[in-house]
Amino acid sequence: MYPNFYFIFKDWFGLEIPFLQIINSFGFFVAVSFVLAGLFMQLELKRKYKDGVLGNGTLLHYWEGKPLTTSDYVTAGITGFILGFKIVPLLLDFSIANGNPQTYLLSAQGNFLLGLLVAALMLGYNYYTDKKQRLPEPVQKTRHVDPSYFMGELTLAAFVGGLLGAKLFHILENLDEFAQDPMGSIISFSGLTFYGGLIVGGISVIYYARKRGIPFLHMLDVGGPAMMLAYGTGRIGCHVSGDGDWGIANLEPKPEWMSFLPDWMWSYDYPNNVNSIGVPLPGCFDIQHCNHLVPSVFPTPFYETLMALALFGILWSIRKRLKYAGTLFGIYLVMNGFERFMIEKIRVNTIMEFAGVHFTQAELISSILMLLGVILIVFSLRKKMPVKKLEASGTGID
Repeated sequence: MYPNFYFIFKDWFGLEIPFLQIINSFGFFVAVSFVLAGLFMQLELKRKYKDGVLGNGTLLHYWEGKPLTTSDYVTAGITGFILGFKIVPLLLDFSIANGNPQTYLLSAQGNFLLGLLVAALMLGYNYYTDKKQRLPEPVQKTRHVDPSYFMGELTLAAFVGGLLGAKLFHILENLDEFAQDPMGSIISFSGLTFYGGLIVGGISVIYYARKRGIPFLHMLDVGGPAMMLAYGTGRIGCHVSGDGDWGIANLEPKPEWMSFLPDWMWSYDYPNNVNSIGVPLPGCFDIQHCNHLVPSVFPTPFYETLMALALFGILWSIRKRLKYAGTLFGIYLVMNGFERFMIEKIRVNTIMEFAGVHFTQAELISSILMLLGVILIVFSLRKKMPVKKLEASGTGID
């Protein structure tokens, strides 16, 4: 396993670069997931705009040659100070992080003089570029953009809302762990619940999309396939880092039909997992990530990656065939809920109890999502909001 990029470079290339410990493998794949989701959502927004179902776009008014504002300089100065105060010292001497870069980055430790130096450099660069682009008389201009122009902001809303929701739901699911180490639970890059990210991130995107005039049901359909893809790539990060989202113990012999596949695809011990869970590995002296699981477990993140990517392929292939907006997202909810409900049967999770019934948080939410998916499909079929403007209406966009 590769908790961070230090382990990747050490294993693949024989290079030990301490600074690479700051690049968390799970966080890297989460970032990749958001980028991929953003790209596919942008493609869908462009297609739907071309099909004439997202209105006539937006007129942006902006100034050409206008000087930077005081807030622009303040932002540049603060950004430069943080980089100089925290990141530059870490580049020069990674040992100051004491093997825990996350704690260092959120502490008060840093280099004040380097912070001031980098802040001054950034302010100087901004002043130089500002003077070059200024005009004696600033000119106000107008630009027509389609909804995909706002994809960067939508992705940011999804990123912030998704991370906050994922962390919040994990804390609610593991209150005992949070009570023991509240700050550690908050700043840890592990311990993120997918459904929390889906719910809060989805609400953030829908809210922002409505402000930009993007119809609710169409925005849902844009997000469905992209979120399934993001889930699949995000689970790669879970598997590679060994973040604890694995399955229950698997001591059964590998089935005959899997004989041609590597043993780890059936049962895996997650060596060097990021949470340092299990027993020490023989000959390993790294105090942070030297454990592996005994007994081995089902590699459920790997299974979910395969299932999510397959479901993404299905959603992407049928998206143009459905007649009414909202239907695609309803199908996504049913698929997502069913996949997660089934994987919970062999996955380690916190068990909850209500009225004598035992279940996991994910089983509860996935059941609700499947129900909501069916309701949304029925609602969409009754509302009959078309996914493509009829050319005869004369309102289509060429």
